[in-house]
Amino acid sequence: MAHPAQLNLQDATSPIMEELITFHDHAFMAMLLISSLVLYALLSTLTTKLTNTNITDAQEMETIWTILPAIILILIALPSLRILYLTDEINDPSFTIKSIGHQWYWTYEYTDYGGLVFNSYMLPPLFLNPGDLRLLEVDNRVVLPIEAPVRMMITSQDVLHSWTIPTLGLKTDAVPGRLNQTVFTATRPGVYYGQCSEICGANHSFMPVVAELIPLKIFEMGPVLTL
Repeated sequence: MAHPAQLNLQDATSPIMEELITFHDHAFMAMLLISSLVLYALLSTLTTKLTNTNITDAQEMETIWTILPAIILILIALPSLRILYLTDEINDPSFTIKSIGHQWYWTYEYTDYGGLVFNSYMLPPLFLNPGDLRLLEVDNRVVLPIEAPVRMMITSQDVLHSWTIPTLGLKTDAVPGRLNQTVFTATRPGVYYGQCSEICGANHSFMPVVAELIPLKIFEMGPVLTL
């Protein structure tokens, strides 16, 4: 869960998010080095008297500043492509849960548990308990297991939505007439929050996603016991 004045990403709860945080730090360091070099060059140009008449002919320097950015781009692109393919990897999921976006709530279907179906609406402020998060708490949380690959089938009933939980590294569009899927493996229990990340109408800000992650042994007793 993000907190006020947070500068970094949320703590990872899945291997994919750990990879994304590592790549973020890697790309940030490259950006920091490039920015420092450009700033140093600008300051040097502004504070140094250019009296060297041979500075207009520097083929070695031109070669270096052409090849070096290409190398930096390759060092950024290769990890990015690796993570891109990891996010699309489907590794024989143990459970399948379908999420359907509506204006402005979510419907969840547990197809592996006798077709259990329920809706998830945001709780109005008058119904919040002490400690609940305003605009983020829902009446029915989606219950998911940890330490087991889970496949989310995501679609929409009306307009574009996006099922997003940042700490899991998940952001999948819900498109009418199309069934998208994503697979993740959570690593620790807890309650994790997200929101629809696609502008979907007047109440776009009021359709949160709340996932309650529980141990696999408890989940196998049946998610209906925890709803």
